Amino acid sequence: MMKYLSTLLFIVVSFSSFAQTDGITETLRFDEYLGYVKKFHPIVKQAELVIDESQAKLLKSRGAFDPKFEVDYDRKKFKGQEYYDRLNGMFKIPTWYGIELKATFEENSGDFLNPEAFVPDDGLYSAGIKIPVAQGLLINDRMASLKQAKLFREQAKADRDIFVNTILFEASMAYFKWLQAYNELSLFQNFLTNAEQRFRGVERGAEVGERAQIDVVEARIAINQRRLSLEQSRVKFLKAALDLSTFLWLDNNIPIELQPNVIPDVNSEPVIDTTFNINQLQNNDAILEAHPKLLSLDYKLQSLEVDTRLKANKLLPKVDVEYNFLTENPDVARTFNTAEYKGGLNISFPLFLRKERGDLRLAKIKLQDTEFEIDATRVNLQNKIDALQQELDSYVLQNDITQQMVTDSERLLVAEERKFQLGESSLFLVNSRESKLIDTQLKAISIQYKFFSTKAKLFNSLAVNPEL
Repeated sequence: MMKYLSTLLFIVVSFSSFAQTDGITETLRFDEYLGYVKKFHPIVKQAELVIDESQAKLLKSRGAFDPKFEVDYDRKKFKGQEYYDRLNGMFKIPTWYGIELKATFEENSGDFLNPEAFVPDDGLYSAGIKIPVAQGLLINDRMASLKQAKLFREQAKADRDIFVNTILFEASMAYFKWLQAYNELSLFQNFLTNAEQRFRGVERGAEVGERAQIDVVEARIAINQRRLSLEQSRVKFLKAALDLSTFLWLDNNIPIELQPNVIPDVNSEPVIDTTFNINQLQNNDAILEAHPKLLSLDYKLQSLEVDTRLKANKLLPKVDVEYNFLTENPDVARTFNTAEYKGGLNISFPLFLRKERGDLRLAKIKLQDTEFEIDATRVNLQNKIDALQQELDSYVLQNDITQQMVTDSERLLVAEERKFQLGESSLFLVNSRESKLIDTQLKAISIQYKFFSTKAKLFNSLAVNPEL
């Protein structure tokens, strides 16, 4: 695919030189075009920022478990007397289950110290643990934040696939509209050539008396009708080319414009089927279960479940137990004993729990709302996919019918032209047969566009992110 992208880049950069060379055209294949859109379009790059944002949030939430070093130093000296000189250093390690490990060092001196601040001359060391035995043990804000950040990262990947698929779908529709306009332009160019040849023949016949002068007038009307249709189709083709250009960008975010000598691939159906992987989209029901929209909602549901568990945990009383061993000689392990310690117990519990109960109720409502959304989304996607698959089957039949109609209309036109040359028909009937053929071919082109568009809609409904 990179070879195709390089080819396209060469085409785009060299547009001006191509345009100066008469009769040289370049074909832009569908898979090359989509590969270029996926690689360089700003919205695709913007979708990647969602992943970067989720990674940054995950890094931020992991920061809550970073070890922390704190130093608190206070000193007061007045009129030559040292009131106090206090140094308190602490190293804390937060752990997963709300347990906090810490080590401290205290060194205090002065004439007016609080008695509890007296420590040995070489300082006092402690090593201890703080445990929440109720609220915050099995789940806490740090734990919930990290779990939700991981889920958000996975959800962001699914959302990125949806964003990329949407821009590829819109780009595909622009290509199909461009292809339809080109087919119509080629059609009217061919019929204008036929009308001009017929006019010259009728004009020469009128000069030698074999044709009536009114036939010259009618042939000229037919030419002008074809010229008008050709001009209208040319404007339509130029507009479609400009719409297609909005999806073409260079690597450094520079938009590029499609030049008139670049044309679509008129035999795009096999490439479209390969790019969209139509056979798998139609037959593999497992793709729906891996749908990015459902995955995104599932990650959202898991995140809400974490939040609900956290809110339920807030109903428990807050009970923190702390125990610290004290020693003057931390290098000697036996100096740490249970006879010398500093401990504590902290208990708090709101009487009515109105805030906590309200938060839990809101969390459950959000959880239930997301469950309903998942069920509705799954049914909507399944129905939409089934409808598109039936529509594709119908367009296969419609294509066969219109191709048969085109073939029969061509045979009728050829027969009418032969009768006209033998003098057994009129130019009016020939033009009428030709108009019917044009209408039939335009209908065939329109059905082909709808057929390709339906394939793109199926591709979009499954939010597939192909490797291009």
